[in-house]
Amino acid sequence: MLDDPELREMASEDMQRLGQVLVDLDGGLQRLLLPKDPRDDANLYLEVRAGAGGDEAAIFAGDLFRMYVRYAESRRWQVEILNEHAGEHGGYKEVIARVEGHGAYSQLKFESGAHCVKRVPSTESQGRIHTSTATVAVLPELDEIDDIVINPADLKTDTFRASGAGGQHVNKTDSAIRITHLPTGTVVECQEERSQHKNRARAMSLLKARLLDAERSKQSAAQAESRRLQVGTGDRSQRIRTYRYKDNLVSDHRIGLNLYRLTEIMQGDLAELVDTLTREHQADELKSLGDG
Repeated sequence: MLDDPELREMASEDMQRLGQVLVDLDGGLQRLLLPKDPRDDANLYLEVRAGAGGDEAAIFAGDLFRMYVRYAESRRWQVEILNEHAGEHGGYKEVIARVEGHGAYSQLKFESGAHCVKRVPSTESQGRIHTSTATVAVLPELDEIDDIVINPADLKTDTFRASGAGGQHVNKTDSAIRITHLPTGTVVECQEERSQHKNRARAMSLLKARLLDAERSKQSAAQAESRRLQVGTGDRSQRIRTYRYKDNLVSDHRIGLNLYRLTEIMQGDLAELVDTLTREHQADELKSLGDG
């Protein structure tokens, strides 16, 4: 057979093809052996806050939030804004939302951290490029947070009139809720529902998610030192990504990924970004298993 040039070429092509199939199957089998993150199927709380950069930082925070909302809509997830503080010239100083959809946390869990933008702001008359930042936090909403014991004596609850959207009814009643967890100083607000009871329930759920995230952060910080994708370590100051408008470039610094698709990404096309981050995380996990 190998004496026949045509058959030899066909056999060589088949060997190369089957060799790649074997590599792919082996990789798939190894990924199946990875322990499943029980949080992956959970809904999530998305928190976006303006960082350094004044008005432009708030505008950028608004751009990031819209990016995530459009991605959620493409996945047919539901987005419910729980609390928002608008920027003076657009965007948000802070916006907190609940995202409901199967696998939502698995898709967005690598977004936590500091995001940096380099662009000419709409308020810039000299055409100079400014650098601004916004921070993103992604917290899973899990059934197990019901198991977190919170002493009522550790809570300070305030009611106030909602300042955001919601119609005249909201603004005429003290339906908004602010809960402070005194031992940790954690403060949560919810003012989007007309019912004070619904706002209280949403605020308590968010508070438990934050407390659980803080506890997990302490436990995972030491283990995550060697990881590039530090999920849930609580390090919101880590600059994970830069958006360079002049170059139409999005750079993820954790894995050295450069995508010249900024326009599409800001419109919510996050599939390539999410898939690449997931694969790199799985590679880290496999390496960790091999080292162990």
